[in-house]
Amino acid sequence: MGSLILLHPDDNIFICAVPIGAGTLVEIDGSACCVATDVPVGHKVARRPLRAGDKVLRYGIAIGTMTADAMPGDHVHRHNLASDYIPSHDRAVLRAGESEQ
Repeated sequence: MGSLILLHPDDNIFICAVPIGAGTLVEIDGSACCVATDVPVGHKVARRPLRAGDKVLRYGIAIGTMTADAMPGDHVHRHNLASDYIPSHDRAVLRAGESEQ
């Protein structure tokens, strides 16, 4: 099994099957590509160039919109992708909204 999984032929991202360290060479559609940053298991990696405003396809279905450009091998996550379905929250936002007990 490779480090990147393509879930559907129409997808423009891969899913990481194993943690990928910055500087790791991966094969993307027959070409060698260097992953620029660490990418955790389950996170997305760009399969082809993505531009701000592009829809990200997972299982062939749009799951979000790019908020910044990404090149093949780049990590695709909350820093450059907005969900089309639910607002994204991080732990800092959740802590700020909690009431003191």
